[in-house]
Amino acid sequence: MRNYLSLCVLVLSIQYNIISAQKPLKPRLKDKNSFKIAFGSCSHQDKNQNILYKVIEQKPDLFIYLGDNIYGDTRNMGLLKAKYNTLGNKPEFKALRNTTRILATWDDHDYGENDAGRHYPFKEISKKIFLDFWEEPKKSKRRKHEGIYTSYMFGKGNKKVQIILLDTRTFRDNLIPNQGNKGYKNHYIPHTSNDSSILGKDQWHWLKTQLKKPAQIRIIASSIQFGHEYNGYESWTNFPHERERMLNLIKDSKAEGVLFISGDVHWAEISKVILDGLYPIFDVTSSGLNQKWYKTENNKNRIGGKLRANNFGLIEVNWNEETTISLKVLNKKGKIRLSHNVLLKKLRF
Repeated sequence: MRNYLSLCVLVLSIQYNIISAQKPLKPRLKDKNSFKIAFGSCSHQDKNQNILYKVIEQKPDLFIYLGDNIYGDTRNMGLLKAKYNTLGNKPEFKALRNTTRILATWDDHDYGENDAGRHYPFKEISKKIFLDFWEEPKKSKRRKHEGIYTSYMFGKGNKKVQIILLDTRTFRDNLIPNQGNKGYKNHYIPHTSNDSSILGKDQWHWLKTQLKKPAQIRIIASSIQFGHEYNGYESWTNFPHERERMLNLIKDSKAEGVLFISGDVHWAEISKVILDGLYPIFDVTSSGLNQKWYKTENNKNRIGGKLRANNFGLIEVNWNEETTISLKVLNKKGKIRLSHNVLLKKLRF
């Protein structure tokens, strides 16, 4: 029995070494009638990440890291870089990196400090470490402007998918601590002043130009939740005027096919925002890849259930006469635990 188990382990090892030896695959959107985007967040570099093998089994065209991709939490940049290297050396991460196109943004823990914003003093050095690890080209525009926001376009004709990666750290003003205020809970209370910002002037201007580009589907990746109900943790609900600005920007620009994906909270859920004059805005939260939280919070915008177990998200676009977008959350065994289907025509004005 022991020899049999050893043989099984050897076979599995050989299989994943073969996967790791392959060259990265490019998205095949233009040649396919479907497009798969997997995503996740909150992966501690010192913990098991075998869930990534389940991601690979789904054969996604892209995997988007939404932040807290490592737990740096330091002002020692040598230590921050070493923690990235720990992630980079994990066989399960290598297997993902060598089979799937990876895109990434950051959240607070890989930015460098818990709940940190624009006042984090090492953000420029941290940015370079981040971009180097994720193999950003040396001539990339992302290296030339402040922050790490960027976008990508996949496909052509009437099958274009735009991916917009936001930076919710570099420009974000301080949060307001909850010091026992009645009617509020957990760590933070919402800003009441419109002077505070998440994205900052330059990123807002850039985003406005991005939403004018022609695309059938636009996936906006935010490291923090966008579509849920206020719960006292860090999210867009702490800056209600910024959240309103985002919804109004989508409405005013007539940008169709917008979906949000988000992470951070160590549980998964699908939220739906309804606003007059705007089609439904969905936010698929996937968190964490190997991190958990001891509870979840109420969310009046939630559709379906919630999941505290380790998970990753999956959006599958099926191009046809009535294009369907499947929103899913899968657990560490690769089983679908949350799902919701949306017709693309319902994400229109």
